[in-house]
Amino acid sequence: MRYRVDLVPLATSLEVERGASLEAALSPHGVEFPCGGAGACRGCRVRVIEGVLAVTPEMEEAFTREELASGWRLACRGRVESALTLEVAQWEMPVLGDDSTFAFEPAEGCGIAIDLGTTTLAAQMLDLETGAILAVKTALNPQAAYGADVMSRVQYAISGGAGRLTAAIREGLGELIRAMPRRESVRLAMLAGNTVMHHMFSGIDVAPLAQAPFQTAAGGERRFTPRELGWDLPDSAVVRFLPCLGGFVGSDILAGILATGIGESNPLSALIDLGTNGEIVVGDGRGLLCASTAAGPAFEAGRIRMGMRAASGAVAHVVARDGRLECRVIGESAPRGICGSGLVDAVAVGLDLGQILPNGRLADGAREFPLVPPVVVTQADIRELQFAKGAIAAGLRLLLKRWGARAGDLGAVHLAGAFGNYLNAESARRIGMLETPASLVRPAGNASLRGVKMALLSPSRRERWIAGIRGRAEHVALASEAGFEETFVNCLAFGMSDRIGI
Repeated sequence: MRYRVDLVPLATSLEVERGASLEAALSPHGVEFPCGGAGACRGCRVRVIEGVLAVTPEMEEAFTREELASGWRLACRGRVESALTLEVAQWEMPVLGDDSTFAFEPAEGCGIAIDLGTTTLAAQMLDLETGAILAVKTALNPQAAYGADVMSRVQYAISGGAGRLTAAIREGLGELIRAMPRRESVRLAMLAGNTVMHHMFSGIDVAPLAQAPFQTAAGGERRFTPRELGWDLPDSAVVRFLPCLGGFVGSDILAGILATGIGESNPLSALIDLGTNGEIVVGDGRGLLCASTAAGPAFEAGRIRMGMRAASGAVAHVVARDGRLECRVIGESAPRGICGSGLVDAVAVGLDLGQILPNGRLADGAREFPLVPPVVVTQADIRELQFAKGAIAAGLRLLLKRWGARAGDLGAVHLAGAFGNYLNAESARRIGMLETPASLVRPAGNASLRGVKMALLSPSRRERWIAGIRGRAEHVALASEAGFEETFVNCLAFGMSDRIGI
């Protein structure tokens, strides 16, 4: 027997065998299972609007009685025993693309630029003769079914799932390409992504990235034929995955350096990609220092009690007016949770109102900081953000120290990626994550995709650019730097550097 399962808010309907797991049914539709379906988190939560979904012991631990009564369940522990209508809180997240223009060298045929992100995929087909964008395709990374962050996927890979992860991402990108026009004219497809994505796409063992010193000797450029990947492109086309810079600093950062021009800049500049493994680059025309730091998933609202992606119903921005909170909710819909930018704003406002103390504790012994019903920020949420922002601030300080500079010497700080694009720079400074004036903070958008496009459209300069960045970039293992632990501890306090004496 088969039952119909309706998913909202996207009006998607499925036919599912009786007794089938919801995890297997929902994974192909982009629903993420952050802990890999282990029932250890609430990231896959769904709300039963119609039908019956049995409550399991894991659900009783994950939800309060009130939440269970309201219909909240863990999709990873659910089995279909009736027709269902489910509210899925993860969808409707826009994928950051790039429509910037720049000088290019006309060439024959078409090319495809791909940003392979941990969460999202973005691909653009380009006319190499005119530089025009012929098609834009985006999707969620299908590997999310095996873990929302890179380290969850690394653990899944070394536990025997490496082949499934490689197949999932190759097939996912292949589907985007099949939906593009003029595929018969494609001569080159070029990809960039972090080191884990590079390895998993290429079929490289990720075990060295699972333990200290988190280094790999296999981070160079990889080339493939369309036939190897199962992609519907001419046999003569070449697929290139750009090289990594070292450790967890991948080719997405190489592309970002190219896009922002920090390797040619004067004065000193920084590029920061805020994510589970935050990548940081400091440099100018003389050289580049790069590093990664384990920030954790708080910036993507992972491990946050009511955390969700930047989708409809997410609190994305918070301000205080006359001592009262005002929250902007994505989609102008009923609030259901909070995304990363909203969390940073909320803590910054809490500090200003005195409801959150510089040490990270809630004032007056409170356990929650209410925003807009039913959304609250808990003490545990604040700690997650505290560790994440401390990791970024410490990483930047250590790179600047090695350079012989301070935050005040930076002429610009480029924030890459979707989170950096929507982050309020004043809030980031208020919590002590950034120690430069907000006026110097520049959202870089999808710098990875833009850098790939620049390389794709500049054939005579492409190899010189790539080799030049790799030759001048020095990878720094932050954990081995003198004073690492002390610096990290000093960066945990909330507050602007000029307020806390840094």
